[in-house]
Amino acid sequence: MFAGTHVLVGYDGTPESERALRWSAREAVMRHLPLTVCHAWRRPYPLAHTDHDGVDAVERMGRQLLDHGVSLVEEGAPALEIRGRLLEGGPYSALLNEGREAEQIVIGSHRPDGMPASSVALRLPARAHRPVVAVRPPTGGPIVVGVDGSAGADAALGFAFEEAALRERPLHAVYGCWEPGAPPDGDLSLFDDEDELRRVCGAVLERAVAPWLVKYPRVEARTVLRTTSPRQAMLAAARQAAVIVVGDRGTGEVVELELGATTDALVRRAPCTVAVIPSTVS
Repeated sequence: MFAGTHVLVGYDGTPESERALRWSAREAVMRHLPLTVCHAWRRPYPLAHTDHDGVDAVERMGRQLLDHGVSLVEEGAPALEIRGRLLEGGPYSALLNEGREAEQIVIGSHRPDGMPASSVALRLPARAHRPVVAVRPPTGGPIVVGVDGSAGADAALGFAFEEAALRERPLHAVYGCWEPGAPPDGDLSLFDDEDELRRVCGAVLERAVAPWLVKYPRVEARTVLRTTSPRQAMLAAARQAAVIVVGDRGTGEVVELELGATTDALVRRAPCTVAVIPSTVS
């Protein structure tokens, strides 16, 4: 679905980015793709400043850091084809531009309670047209994917089933169906009858998952319907997940939001690794 030429990972020497290195190396090996390790460096002065020695020193340090990241991957995956990319500028723009043909873009992530609004983990998936994976400390459990009948959710299902097959993990498809503000006016009566809501939304969930069960018959998959909001359902599921996979935007989202409300909440608060999947591919 997201056929790319390589897996891209951002590296800045932090423990979070070293986790991202390990994740991305495994992804590249499983997907039989080369790995691109990217480090972005910034000039210490405005362009008008003429201290070339200072600029050269910062660029040199960036090169050393990048080489260290590449060597870490080489130690763990000696047969993997690895390319280092040293780019001038901020990490957001570097990864956005370098990732245009990536199978996925992998980044380290702050702990859930310490993420600033300007975090690359929030900005990048809102603009990238490729899957963005924000890696957190390893956890056990299934691959969890959010379902709501949207195009973004179908793309997320495809990514999640492939990930479950590659990692040989079970998959849980979760639908938090309590969204009175999302459906057309004609469907509002569903929220006065919980049994009918479960019947209608359960059918949506089963239809969404069915084609992927055919494509990935060896994946152990189950569907989970919750009569709570999508945000509540997915945050609860994230507590037991190895990876949680969501579309960039669901049904009934506010256009002005960078990410859909549920996806934004998961990137900020989920304890596990979060994969954000765009509904469109550039």
